[in-house]
Amino acid sequence: MKLIKKLIHRDVKKLEGRIFERKAARGIILKDSNILLLYTKRYNDYSFPGGGVDPEEDLMTGLKRELAEEIGAKNIEVISEFGYIDEYRPHYKPEYDLIHMLSYFYVCKTDDFGDVDLEDYELANGMSSIWIDIHEAIKHNKEVIANQETSMGFSIERETLALERVAEMLL
Repeated sequence: MKLIKKLIHRDVKKLEGRIFERKAARGIILKDSNILLLYTKRYNDYSFPGGGVDPEEDLMTGLKRELAEEIGAKNIEVISEFGYIDEYRPHYKPEYDLIHMLSYFYVCKTDDFGDVDLEDYELANGMSSIWIDIHEAIKHNKEVIANQETSMGFSIERETLALERVAEMLL
């Protein structure tokens, strides 16, 4: 899969120490210029559906599980690989110095949706799925970044970069 970009968070001074390794699979689901994203009220941002792949899962299994949980997707067809982002950022757990996250993005298709099965923290953060014009989502996230909102999460830069690449390459 093609590298989209390597991101190193501004608070990361060195790529060594106690590093938590995490792989994530994220879905790109488009309808014309609209994209199916997650809006998280706590962070006031848009992100791709998907998430961490469990140790016993491969990327496809993790992707389909995450899409079913977060957006209620059924009968998911993975059309193609899109690319991955290699990211280093601070870790919130004190036993780690940083997290090394590999986020793999896949173009997917589904038009069959059921109930979501969000985790408790996702519910508490006010996460919900929404079809939105991709350019509106990019503009919104860029405004949050520019304003350095106190609620801003670490993942917004990765998600906004990926949204921009999707808009450039798939629309």
